[in-house]
Amino acid sequence: MSRLIEALAARLMHGEARPPEDDRRRAAVAVVLHDAPSPRVLLMKRAERPGDPWSGHISLPGGRYQLGDGDLRITAIRETREELGIDLEGTRLLGKLEPLHPRSSGPTGIEVTPFAFATEVALEPVCGPEALAAFWLPLDLAASGALDGTYTYPATAVAFPSWTYEGHVIWGLTRRILDLMIA
Repeated sequence: MSRLIEALAARLMHGEARPPEDDRRRAAVAVVLHDAPSPRVLLMKRAERPGDPWSGHISLPGGRYQLGDGDLRITAIRETREELGIDLEGTRLLGKLEPLHPRSSGPTGIEVTPFAFATEVALEPVCGPEALAAFWLPLDLAASGALDGTYTYPATAVAFPSWTYEGHVIWGLTRRILDLMIA
């Protein structure tokens, strides 16, 4: 494994991933990393769906926690299987980040917990109904600043830091999570 992935594994949190029993909405995402030829992360373009605030956005695979999941790690694994046809059960769990909140939902909105997984095999996504496309983003290229830009969210005209890669604009919560991963 690369130094980036080993360093990430050393600084991520480990332990219980069961959410507290309260009324807060929770979700989990999978940060799927692969080393060849250099560290890269799996991203997807979400399908366009009415009422979905992340409709059409570039994201990490993931979604809402369901009671049957038992813990948020299982949510990330289940959602990755549903959205991209990838089973993360045989991959290496590196750990998790503290939960984050999309800026649009604020601190009382949905809470998203990112889990990082590393795979030694190049996984081939098969997009399910929630994903239009999937691709691997080279993390060294993103970290270099070569992809840096801004994205102006049409609903608010607020500009956000972004990366543009092969026509895909990565911004918002996905960019924030990846910034924390490569920091």
